[in-house]
Amino acid sequence: MEFIGHIINEATGYVWGWPDIFPAMIILLLGTGLFISFRLGWIQLRRLKHAIDITRGKYDDPSHEGDISHFQALSTALSATIGIGNIAGVATAIHYGGPGALFWMWVTGILGTSLKYAECTLSMKYRKINPDGSASGGPMYYMEKALGWKWLGIVFASAASLCALATGNAIQAFTVADQLNSDLAVPVWITGLVIATVVGMVIIGGVKRIGRVTAFLTPFMTVVYVCGAVTILLLNMDRIPQAFSDIFSMAFTPSGAVGGFAGSTFMYTLIWGIKRGLFSNEAGQGSAPIAHAAAKTDEPVREGTVAMMGPYIDTLTICTLTGLAIIVTGAWTVTVNGEALNGSPMTAYAFQHGLTFLGGYGNYIVTAAVLLFATSTMISWSYYGDRSIQYLFGDWIITPYRLLFCTMIFVGAVLKLEEVWTFGDLALGIMAIPNLIALIALSGVLVKMTNKYYSQKHTPLR
Repeated sequence: MEFIGHIINEATGYVWGWPDIFPAMIILLLGTGLFISFRLGWIQLRRLKHAIDITRGKYDDPSHEGDISHFQALSTALSATIGIGNIAGVATAIHYGGPGALFWMWVTGILGTSLKYAECTLSMKYRKINPDGSASGGPMYYMEKALGWKWLGIVFASAASLCALATGNAIQAFTVADQLNSDLAVPVWITGLVIATVVGMVIIGGVKRIGRVTAFLTPFMTVVYVCGAVTILLLNMDRIPQAFSDIFSMAFTPSGAVGGFAGSTFMYTLIWGIKRGLFSNEAGQGSAPIAHAAAKTDEPVREGTVAMMGPYIDTLTICTLTGLAIIVTGAWTVTVNGEALNGSPMTAYAFQHGLTFLGGYGNYIVTAAVLLFATSTMISWSYYGDRSIQYLFGDWIITPYRLLFCTMIFVGAVLKLEEVWTFGDLALGIMAIPNLIALIALSGVLVKMTNKYYSQKHTPLR
């Protein structure tokens, strides 16, 4: 196990870059985001109102092919992104990269909106309608159909199948088990067993049941968590200006290690901010297009426009609230028994000490959020894994894969933090690379589709 861990660690370093190694993945992600944003004339800013109107259901037509509504597609995609990345991911970024890492998460979020638009629009255009009427889509389909690069589609689908077991599963299970063990002394194996059973009962119902569950869970859990974070900031308004000052100044000139801050170089801060930003919003990773491809619509650009909302809600809003709560309460500088806080316990500390009027029980908001966020994320990622493994081997493999997925929930719950996150980072990077290459290659097609759609008059159906 130690040898395997060493290999994964080394491979992750070469994918994401060490502080002293050229970070090719960082350059590819930011470079593609800038390239797509400029080619589309910063569509994420110009078409935001239209995105909101579509999400509200003004253009929904039940007669269109697909499985779920625009809102359900966005909810399913958001439920896979709003979760551990917003709670433990932000904390981990600040732990290793300092407050400045939050700035680079913002950069990833802003550029990520255009990437989400691009990948989801293309996924809708080249999706496959199955004999039973259900839809299958994702980067592997536009790699094969639009580019004729089936080999790249196979690489992507293989990485996505693996990533579903890691970032969309094991990391979620570990964080829930870690938090429940920390707060309530629940043995990690019990947590793993219970969650695996619950998730298994939901995913057997397929994407329509997943869409219904996530359409309820995602808005509910988001409101509860956001209210808690906003309250912390209202109670610490005098510290917010200094928090922003620390974020901007330490984004480029990090200070020496303090408490939980493990890094002290610009590259360290950059890498951890971008890594956790991508983990949070998944823009450019190629996962969200799989969910959005199931939407009922005959306009690919329309669903891509809806998808732009994801990073706005996820990274630029919820991650920002979490990061500010951690900074204004000083949670990022705290050590307990000689160990620096990291992951969800750091965020839980911020809520516990930031919401003192709850009598020291504010951390349970984080515990509840971790449980709900992680469960909905695992449910959504099971669908991503389903579509990817189906692309590789056909329908017969779906049920065995779902059993493996549920087994990995238990495995993730009993592993160590560093092992789980490192494995997840490796899978995430390997999945994103082929998708980013495809987006660059198909940017011309994307521009034509975008111009054609927005040159027409679109009348709401309701």
